[in-house]
Amino acid sequence: MKKIVAFASAAVLGLGLAACDSAAENQAEENIEEMEDARDAEVNQMEADGVITDEQADAMDDQTDAMEESMEEQADNIDGM
Repeated sequence: MKKIVAFASAAVLGLGLAACDSAAENQAEENIEEMEDARDAEVNQMEADGVITDEQADAMDDQTDAMEESMEEQADNIDGM
C-alpha cells in the first residue's frame, strides 16, 4: 500500500514539474493512466491472493478513480500555467 501512495505522490509531483505546453499535459495524462493501471493490477493481485476482501478492493478502486480524476484535473490546468 505504501508503494501505491509513493507512486501516486510521484505522479502528482511530476504534474507540478511539467512544462506548460500540451505535450506536457499529454505526458502527464499518460503517467496518470500508467499509475492507475499499476494500482488496479496491484489491487487485483491483493484480492486474488486473499490479502484484501472484495469490499476492500472496491474501496481501493474507488480511491484510485478519485485520485485519477483529481490528477487529470490538475493535468488539464498545465497549459493554463
